[in-house]
Amino acid sequence: MQDLKSKKRIAILGSTGSIGTQALEVIRENPEAFEAEVLVGHSNATLLIQQALEFKPNAVVIADETKYQEVKSALAPHDIKVFAGAKSVEQIVEMESIDLVLAAIVGYAGLSSTLNAIRHKKNIALANKETLVVAGELVSRLAQENGVNLYPVDSEHSAIFQCLAGEWENKIEKIILTASGGPFRGKDRAFLADVKKEQALKHPNWSMGAKITIDSASLMNKGLEVIEAKWLFHLKTSQIEVVVHPQSIVHSLVQFEDGSIKAQLGLPDMKLPIQYAMAYPKRINNTFPRFEFHKYPQLNFEAPRPDVFQNLQLAYNAIEKGGNMPCVLNAANEVVVQAFLQDKIGFLQMSEVISSTMDKVKFVRSPDYQDYVQSDAEARHIAGSML
Repeated sequence: MQDLKSKKRIAILGSTGSIGTQALEVIRENPEAFEAEVLVGHSNATLLIQQALEFKPNAVVIADETKYQEVKSALAPHDIKVFAGAKSVEQIVEMESIDLVLAAIVGYAGLSSTLNAIRHKKNIALANKETLVVAGELVSRLAQENGVNLYPVDSEHSAIFQCLAGEWENKIEKIILTASGGPFRGKDRAFLADVKKEQALKHPNWSMGAKITIDSASLMNKGLEVIEAKWLFHLKTSQIEVVVHPQSIVHSLVQFEDGSIKAQLGLPDMKLPIQYAMAYPKRINNTFPRFEFHKYPQLNFEAPRPDVFQNLQLAYNAIEKGGNMPCVLNAANEVVVQAFLQDKIGFLQMSEVISSTMDKVKFVRSPDYQDYVQSDAEARHIAGSML
């Protein structure tokens, strides 16, 4: 077991994205606790170079091979190893010097590197919910076989994790995941038929990347979190409830078999769950703004509306059917979100394409890794053909 007094050496997969840049803020504020050992970016070479020059990692990887020479030339005088390509992203997690892998690559693209990190017995701070959505059964089994801990970074799952501290032996009756409701809370389908990406990207509480912000507006993000929670906390789908909480102060709750409910509260700031996952089991001081009750005299809770936001029900349907169906759901959703961001499809049509794709892809009850790869490709092809 690592000496808790020493620095944790972190590999940040997705360092140029929203979660990755906030993780580096946490490292910047806590240089005695953490150091960035590896930084992995997709195609933003300029930012990756800037991060590497500040944090001096052992190695960096740029997934976009066309940017390799640019990054290599910039970092050559600084004794920082530079690699490129998808295979390097997958292999870099094998470095013995890594203590914790922060998996923050968006979407299905983050699966293979996370799986390889687990195979090499690296503990995971999991910000990529799609890893468990796509292949939850496989990931859970591999983590157990390799003695690997998965520390959730999603604010809702971090809240559940924090509520369960000291309660591991007590039976959970249900968990309650809170959803802000996004920018379209209270709207009907007639309103949603005409919304544009500019409206959907204006989240009322959270600052996030484009894909997750659209998922939040459509409630698909909450559906993916339901699936993630099932695998993280070994629950039945019937034990996972979603409630809309527009203030985003109560991040999630656990109800135990005696009826008691524990909740975790705080201002909406992703740096807190990121720091908790990176520092676990310690809590460390920070300068983040503090929640003050008198500034929030009223906290509201209401039921979600799956008749209007159909993605939430589609996610429940996928996890109930099991097998490769959550993988299909995720792949189709990635296709339609990209299409919506490119003004190729309407907001409501996203759910229609996802539902049709789930009906058309061949069902595999007990998928292995190759089945997931094939299901992902088939779902993307079918969803794309409907645009």
